[in-house]
Order: sequence, then C-alpha cells, then structure tokens
Amino acid sequence: MHYFDTHTHALSADTGTYPSQPLGGTRSQWSELRPVDADGLIRSLDAAGVEHAALVQASTVYGFDNRYAADALERHPDRLVGVCSVDFLADSAVDTLRYWIEERGFRGVRIRVSDGTTKVPTPGAGVSDERMEAVWDYVASHHIPVCIQMHSKDVPKLTDVLRTRPGMTVLLDHAGRPNAAGGPPYTHLDEIGRLAGFEGVHLKVTPPALRRLDDEPGADVTEVLRRLVGMFGARRVMWGSNFPASAGALAELRGAIEDRLSWLEPDDLAAVLGGNAARVYRVAVGTP
Repeated sequence: MHYFDTHTHALSADTGTYPSQPLGGTRSQWSELRPVDADGLIRSLDAAGVEHAALVQASTVYGFDNRYAADALERHPDRLVGVCSVDFLADSAVDTLRYWIEERGFRGVRIRVSDGTTKVPTPGAGVSDERMEAVWDYVASHHIPVCIQMHSKDVPKLTDVLRTRPGMTVLLDHAGRPNAAGGPPYTHLDEIGRLAGFEGVHLKVTPPALRRLDDEPGADVTEVLRRLVGMFGARRVMWGSNFPASAGALAELRGAIEDRLSWLEPDDLAAVLGGNAARVYRVAVGTP
C-alpha cells in the first residue's frame, strides 16, 4: 500500500526569517498549540508509514509568503509536493503564481473561499469574482491542481468557473463541507453532487470533514461517505490528515480515516489512500 497524505502543514520556529502574517490578521489556534516544522513532519510521516505528502501553505500563519514551504520542498524533494497560496485578486497574481510554480517547485495552489469562520474573509465575490479569471485560465491551461476551501453552498459559483474550464483539476478541502443536515435521505448532498459532472473535481476526506459529519444530528458518516464516493467515484477521492492542525499523531489520523473507508474494495481503497494523489500531483510511486 502506498500512502500519500494530501493535506499537511509545517511551521518554522525561526520567526525572524519567516514572520507570522496570517490572512485575516489572526493566527490560527492550532499553530500556537501544535507547531511542527518540516523535519518534524517528515518524522511523523515516517512513523505513520506515509511515503509522500502535500505540504499545504499555512496561510493562517504565513499568509501569501510561501518561502518556508518552498525551502522545505528543497530539503525534502523525495517526500513532499507543495501547494502554495497567492492573492487571486491581485493584478500580479499570475506572475506570482508562475514564480512559485515554475521557479520554486510547487505543484498546486490553494484558495480559501469560506471556512466557517470570520478569521479569513472571502476574497472579493468568491471564486467567481471576475478578477480571478486570469488565474483560473493559467492553472487550467497548465494543469495545476487547485485546492479550494469552501462550503457546499459555494458550489454554484465554482460551477460558473468550471463551465468554461471543464477539465480543470480541483481538490475540495475537507470534502467541500458537504451538507448532511436532517439525515436521510440527505437531500442537501446534492449541493456538492452538482460538481460530480466535472471530471477534474476531487474530494479530500479529512478529520475536519469527518468531525463535521459526526456532529450533524441524524447523519450516518459511513452512509454519507458511501454516497459521496458513489457520486464522484473512488478515483476522485483522496485522504488528508490535516496534521498538525488536527490534534493527534499523524499515524492516528491516518488510521482513523482508513477505518472509516474500510468498506471500500481493496483497489479503490488503495487509490484513495495513495494512487489518486500520486496521479494528480505527478509523483512516480516507488521512485523519488
């Protein structure tokens, strides 16, 4: 089994070289309580038996300054791929993204649209803001995966973007926060299900996604996951530990998600736990 964790973070203790400048002006609580640097992340991956991981820019600590993540990628190119953050609304957004992708080695980019808090304001009018058009065109034409943190209520705006770029690769952080309100028959899951028709849209199953479903009265988490996999197919679902933002050892976080998905057929489970991410991020399994 090849394990590829699609959602990790790392922070430096060197605040002089890498100062805190979080989006929204408020540093995330997890970064104060559970900071882990890149070397600590690698040790945690080793302990969990995870070969590769996507290092996602900690924007609630560093904002759009991707230097620490970039330096970590240079130190661990055989283990990490990078997902940067840029200001999609800036006139220089494409040039900035081109720098991080083409010169500093990032493989993907992330945008936070809505995360259930007021700490990180929605950029402009959201993903369909016309000022983002050039960025969407760039990532679509260069086949760059875009990780989007959003709620399922934002689906109509993302659909507007995808209609003119139907092949764009999108990874929905925390499974796009699917709406399981009211329990069976889960009619609100159709919100996120509208994206299933776009072949490039993938779901990340993470501890925050599972916790949100666990907290929904009347919802059966396994049944919701079955329905989501039924909508998108196992080849468009991935796992992510959200380590260290989610509390617990990375090995424990991985194990908990694997247990939740134990009903999958072996080949499908292998795809969710590693194969899909390796394909999307262009990582040759078994080789650096």
